[in-house]
Order: sequence, then structure tokens, then C-alpha cells
Amino acid sequence: GDQNTELINILLKFFSEPMFRNDALDCLTEIGTLQDLEPQYDPLFRQLFTKFLEELSKIFTPETALQTAFDSGSEDDRLFIQKLALFLSGFIKAHLKVLESTETHQVLITGLFYLVRVSEVRDTEIFRICLEAWHMLAEDLYKTEHYQIFGDRGATGMSNGGSGGGVLNLNGNSTSASSRKFVYAPILSGVRQVMIASMAKPEEVLIVEDENGDIVRETTKDTDVIAQYKTMRDTLVYLTHLNCEDTESIMLAKLTEQVDGSRWSWNNLNTLCWAIGSISGAMSEDEEKRFLVTVIKDLLGLCEQKRGKDNKAVVASNIMYVVGQYPRFLKAHWKFLKTVVNKLFEFMHEVHPGVQDMACDTFLKIATKCKRKFVTIQSDERMPFIAELVGTLPTIISDLEPHQVQAFYEAVGCMLNDRGPTLNLERKELLAQLMELPNQSWRMIMDQAKNSMDTLIAPSTIKEIIKILKTNNRVCRSVGSLFTHQLQTFFMDMLNVYRVYSEHISNAVAQQGAIATQMSLVRTMRSAKKEVLRLLIVFIDRSGPPEAEPQAVAKGFIPPVLDPILGDYKRNIAGARDPEVLTLFSTVVEKLQMHVVDEVPRIMEAVFECTLDMITKNFEDYPEHRIRFFEFLKAINHHCFPALFNIPPEHQKLVVHSVVWAMKHTERNISDTGLDILNELLKNVGQTPNVAQGFYQQYLLSLMQDVFAVMTDRLHKSGFRMHATLLQHMFHLVQKNQVTVPLFDPATNAVGQTNPGFLREHVSNLLLSSFPNLTKSQVTKFIEGMLDLQMDLPTFKTHLRDFLIELKEFSAEDNSALFTEEKEQQMNQMEQQMLAQRQAVPGMVKPADIDEDL
Repeated sequence: GDQNTELINILLKFFSEPMFRNDALDCLTEIGTLQDLEPQYDPLFRQLFTKFLEELSKIFTPETALQTAFDSGSEDDRLFIQKLALFLSGFIKAHLKVLESTETHQVLITGLFYLVRVSEVRDTEIFRICLEAWHMLAEDLYKTEHYQIFGDRGATGMSNGGSGGGVLNLNGNSTSASSRKFVYAPILSGVRQVMIASMAKPEEVLIVEDENGDIVRETTKDTDVIAQYKTMRDTLVYLTHLNCEDTESIMLAKLTEQVDGSRWSWNNLNTLCWAIGSISGAMSEDEEKRFLVTVIKDLLGLCEQKRGKDNKAVVASNIMYVVGQYPRFLKAHWKFLKTVVNKLFEFMHEVHPGVQDMACDTFLKIATKCKRKFVTIQSDERMPFIAELVGTLPTIISDLEPHQVQAFYEAVGCMLNDRGPTLNLERKELLAQLMELPNQSWRMIMDQAKNSMDTLIAPSTIKEIIKILKTNNRVCRSVGSLFTHQLQTFFMDMLNVYRVYSEHISNAVAQQGAIATQMSLVRTMRSAKKEVLRLLIVFIDRSGPPEAEPQAVAKGFIPPVLDPILGDYKRNIAGARDPEVLTLFSTVVEKLQMHVVDEVPRIMEAVFECTLDMITKNFEDYPEHRIRFFEFLKAINHHCFPALFNIPPEHQKLVVHSVVWAMKHTERNISDTGLDILNELLKNVGQTPNVAQGFYQQYLLSLMQDVFAVMTDRLHKSGFRMHATLLQHMFHLVQKNQVTVPLFDPATNAVGQTNPGFLREHVSNLLLSSFPNLTKSQVTKFIEGMLDLQMDLPTFKTHLRDFLIELKEFSAEDNSALFTEEKEQQMNQMEQQMLAQRQAVPGMVKPADIDEDL
């Protein structure tokens, strides 16, 4: 102990000398941040902190504002402040509880005041260091206060029982957990000031100041800022819970300075509004109401008062961010909701790209969260808002870009999707009104095409068709099965357009060869075809009762698409086949299930062999077709299994081969899909007696061999869980005598040979010839375990894993991937716990991420 004290005293002596200050501080930080030492060192840490602050006070007091010194100081001075941040922040994170004892409690508060001063320095790195300590402190205080929910261990993992073993023994009484926060009140108020003034930009805000001081639309996402925002948001939510009144009064005081112009600046308004939007849910509903009425009125006032395009853009972006974060308030106050939405419509005419994008994003966010309000008649209104909206729609969207128009349509579709029991909306008529503009445009194109087909292949027409299809897609996605009525109006036309483009592309390829697929006109036509496919995918996916029953969809929509889409896919050269076709038919099988089982052989006939041919030359070409092909196969196996035995036998064989091919990929999502398909295929076969024995006789041995091969090639360790599951299933089938046909050739085997007996010999020979360093007894023991019916799956896995790790080929490698399943389970459990903890703190989960009612 004595030499430790000695060392600290020497370091502190050096610390007081400017020349050695920074180096001494590095050493002190190393000592000060040591953790998990025995309690006997606690007094030493208290002593170190106390003496350090005595020395520090000779340099500057805890009341000194550091910004000027930081700006005008030398490189060494700036480094000193950064190292000071590391020392204070690290010390407090490591020893908060130790410093909370009676004799050092005042010292701790002084140290925290110093940290507040350091946090005020405008420097990203320094602030990030301080932020860690503030996050820890705020979380710890909040969790101590709510120990019923979080157990008696706060964030620092120390027990904070009320008996407070000498913890903050104020007025001679041992304090209860809840009064801890009062001791820190003056500090926390300073931290709130700093957090609000330095708030990082949330992802939803698209308007930023560039290096020339202009207000522009953000072009790239800064991941560091996003990460810092998340930590700051969490910290501010805790700080708000610890003292809501203080948070509110700091925010309103800062807002007043913006309105009266005394501290007006883009940055001051931004950070304030970003902070206001970040604490949504942390106040009670009444507090939130009082607070927001002031905030929204003041911001709308600022919007009227400010002149100049950039000023207006900044105020607009802040209004939009704040209102987008408070759906609960908007739902409860129709007058505000209506004012806000009309304000968004105004912003849609601002010729500032960032403002228009944010207006559409915010409108979509509010439409999703408050849809019920727009489709029911509100007090003092003659009709639901949506009825007015579709009437004035052309003027609202007149200045928007196509992608913004599409977001706008999606938002209105969202409102129409509300099927509340008390709604008496003419949803079909409103949908028709909503779609009037794109439908008019579509009809004009079709009328021109009647006179001359060539108009359809003009690049400008193709682009217009793409725009119309994208708008339909967004509406279909948000409005759901009601979309049937809209799709019926142009479904056959759309398939004809698809056919026209297909023929043009095929002719171009016939004349110029595969290079034609690179020509710009062909590429544009293919984009249009992809949009048709995407719209059909979304429609099938969202279809359902009452407007689009699966049976009706299977009858009405499937037969007409078979030739134009499937026939075209099969006829095309590989380079002109769209992978979306595979996704469309996977979706058809998943959604319509047994209603399309009779069509499956036809679908497979068109896509199966020609796609397999594209993806079995190697493991790399056509990656999009590859994964979608296996997903298609998985859907059929899962939902329409009988269809697999209504296809020609040579195709059945290809199905099995393609599954094995999938398993051999090193691309994990493809090999995992292959293993899943095989597992389900074996289960389905086992439940279908009339095909099972023939299947086993033809494929069981080779499938065992294939699974052994991928399991032992050392490239597929993460697939171990499924390898084990499959092998256990196949070995046990044989051992339980569920395979009644011989797996061996009776002519060359001894009389009385059985399948289990044959399997033992066969696998034993296979292993001995593949792994020369195995002994016969090792192999025999291993196979006996594989055939042991008492062994459950976890024991089986251990048996198998032990065998693999014994192999010479594996022994020199990192085999941690064989434990992927266990690691993933652990990760999932931890994520679940974290999520549950976050959900227990009101305001911790963003309103956008909460699924609530309308």
C-alpha cells in the first residue's frame, strides 16, 4: 500500500509541472481506471481523486469556462483538456460507488462539475469521452430509483440497498436509494444544458449545413453521428425522467431565446429541436401536452417570422422533426394535427429538395400513426379529412418529384387501409379518386398505343409507365387487398405491355446477340417489366379477404400471367431472365398455397430446368437468381409438396440434386436454405407412404454421403446444427426399420443382410477411406452412437462434434463455428433482455418503433 501512495504522490508532483503534466496525466489515468480490485484499495482511490482535484484547482477552478482557453491555447493545452476528460470520465465510470462515501462525497461533486466544464468544450472527441460517463451516471440513477423493475443492482452492477453502507451519508442519516438523485441535482442540471446544446442530428433530419455554410439536403449518412445520437438520446431520456420540470424549463428558456432572436442561430435551433424530439414518451401525457402546445405554436410563429430560403428551410425541418416524434399528442388534438398536416402540404411547395423530402417522410409517418383521425369525421368538420384530401390532391403534389409523389400516395393508402368497425367510408370510391391522376395518364398511353404500337416503345413513354407502376406499387403496399379494384382496371393492359416489351427484347437479342441486353432502350424496357413483376409480387403478398380471397386470386389472376410471364422467362436467353419472376412465383405459392397446387407443375416446367442450368455451372454466376431459385423451391416443398411428385421423374431427380447443390455453397444464406429444404423434404416424404420407400431407395445413401461431405469439408462449420439434425433423422429412419426396401444390392450381399447392418459397413468403409488417420475402433464407436435411438438431439450433436474435432484435418483449425447455434442463442437471449429493459423505460423506444393502435 505504501509504495502505491508513494507512486501516486510522485505522479501528482509531476502533474503540477506544466512540462510533464500530460505524461503524468496519462499515468494517473492508467491507475485511476483500474477496476475490479479488492475493497482494501478503495481508500487509495479516494485519496488519489481528492489529491488530484487539489492539484487541478491550482490550474483552474470548476467555474471556469474552457472554450476560450481551448480555442486560443497551444496544442499541448488542447491535449491536456482531452486527457483530463479521459481521466475524469474513466475514474467516475470505474469508481462512482467508491467516491459516494461520506468523506469523498463533496470531492465527487466537485469532480463532476469539472467534467461538466470539460463537456462544454466544442470538440467531438472530447465530448464523446465525457458522454460515456454521463450516460452511465444517468442510467445508474434512474435504475436505482426504479429498482423494483431493474432489481437492486443499478447500471454499475453495485447493490444500492437503502442501508447504503456509508453511501452518501447526508445529515448523518443513511439515505434511501431515491434521494441519490437529489445529491446530484445541480450536476444533472448542468449536464442537461450541455446535452441539449450539443445534441447530435437524428437520422430523420435530412437538412444540414454544408462546409460553405449553405443549407442543403444531406447526401450521405454519418454512422458516427447516428451512434452518438443514440447514446445522447438514451442519456437525455434518463435525465428527463430524473427531473422532468428542469428539462422542460431549460428547453423552453432556450426556445424563448430563439423566438426573441437573442440567441438565434441555425445550430441553436437545430440542437434544441433535436433534443425536444428525442424525449418523446418520457413525460406524462399532461406534461407533454402543456409543453408541446407552447413548442409547436412558437415554431409555427418562427416559420412566419423568418425570411430567407435557408432560414425557412431550417425552421421547417425542425417543425417536421418535432411533430413527427409526437404521434400521441397529435392523435389527441385534432386541431393541431390538422394545422400540422396543412403546414406539411405548404412545405411540399418549398423548392428546397430536403424540405420536400422531409415533408413527404413526415406526412407518411403521421399518416401511419394517426390514420383513424383522417378517415373519421372530426368535430367541426363536414367530412373526413381524406375526402377533402383526394379532392385537392393534384394541387398539393404539383411541385413534388416522382419519388416524393410516390411517398405521398403511400401515405394516403395508409389512411384508406384503416378498417375500423365504425367507419362508413366509401373506400372503393376514394381509392378510385386517389388513383385518378395515374389512371388518366395510363389511359392516354393506351389510347395512343391503339393507334400506333410504336408509341409504347418511346423512352419517354416507358419512363412514364414505370412511374405509374411505382405509384400503384406504393398504394398497393399500404392499402392492402382493397387494391384489387384498382388492379382490375388495368391488369390485362399491363400484361399486354409486358408482352410487347418482352417481344422487343427477344427480337433485339435475336438480331444482335446477348450484347443487346446492355442497350439503353432494352434496359429501360426491362426496368418496366421488373416494375410489373414487383407490382404483382406486392399485390399477391398483400391479397386476402374480403376483397381478394386466395381462391379468387388463384382463378382470376394466375392463368392470365402464366404465358406472358412464365413462357417469356423460359424462351429468353439467360441474361434477359428477370429474377423477380422467381420471387413472384415463390410469393404465389406462399400466399395461395393449395389453391395453386395444380399450377405448380406448369410453373416448374417453365422455370426449373432453365434456371438450374444458369446456376450450376459454378457457385458465383447469377447470384440473384440463385438465392431466389432456392427460396422458390423451399416454398413449393413447404406449401405444395404433393406437386413435387406430379412432375416428370427426371425433374424430381433434379430437385434433389439442386438441394444438394445449394448445401455445397459457401454463401451461408444459400447453404442454410438448402439444408432447410432437405430437412423439410425428408419430413414430408416420411409422411407420404406412397412415395417414401421409392425415394429412400433412390436417394437416402447418397444424401447421407452428401451431408457427411459438407460437414467434413471444413468450409461449412456454421451449418453444423442442421447437418446433425439431418444425419440423426436419416440414421434413425434406418435403425427403426422405417426403410423397408433394401438400400443394398441383394445380388452382391450375403443372405440375411439388413439395412441397419449394411449401413454400419457402408458408413464405416466410407469414413475409413476418407480419413486415413482414423482407427477401426474409433469409427465403430462413432457409428454405434449415431445409431443409438436413446440419444436425443443435443447429445447426438455433442457426439458428432467430438468426432469431428478428433479428425486430424480439424485438429489444427479454429472450430468455434461448430458452436454457432449456441452462440446465436446466447446473443438472442441477451438482445431480448436488453430490449425488455429498454421497453421498461418510457420514451426509450422511439414512437416510430412502437406498434400501437390507431
